[in-house]
Amino acid sequence: MVLEATVRTAPGYVRTLIQQEELPLLRDHLLRLDAGSRHDRFNGYLDDSFIERYAARCAEDGTVIVAYIVDGVVRGAAELHPPEGEALPEVAFSVEASARRQGVGTVLFRRLIAEARWKGYKRLRITTGAENHAMRALARKFGAHLAFRHGESTGTIDLARTPEAELADLAASPFAAGRALLSLNSTCWKIISSMYDNRAA
Repeated sequence: MVLEATVRTAPGYVRTLIQQEELPLLRDHLLRLDAGSRHDRFNGYLDDSFIERYAARCAEDGTVIVAYIVDGVVRGAAELHPPEGEALPEVAFSVEASARRQGVGTVLFRRLIAEARWKGYKRLRITTGAENHAMRALARKFGAHLAFRHGESTGTIDLARTPEAELADLAASPFAAGRALLSLNSTCWKIISSMYDNRAA
């Protein structure tokens, strides 16, 4: 994983799970979702056995899980699923009721986009239920162009870099900020050195 830094948001924090953690932590989080949240997340009510199988698959297929953790328990999760064939990598989000309206979704989204860029992805696919207004609003905030069809909203997020996107990356990872600062210092030193050499000549 590229982003090992922990991002704190009161009262919890956000970090990328290691693979051994994914199955139990993601599974238990998804099983805790209330009926409405489960419907929004999977665009329909699904029983516990489906969720257990789904979490097991995520732990095995290279899915990246960025988690919002409170007291050692995952209360929100952003999933970055690897591409299958010609399909785009896909993202999905879920936040338990106790963690809503605290900016958790925004922090998770920023961190996940930084992970996707590190992996070299150029575009992401997002699918959400037609009634999941919070998720649709969050996706649009990050530039998703959504279209409604067959009872769900689907769209893509272009990961072309913009100044705002760069700032989001730096906020998501102090290590990235450090690399950017070193790069800036190196550039400034080269300019100053060049000016001094010209004056000496």
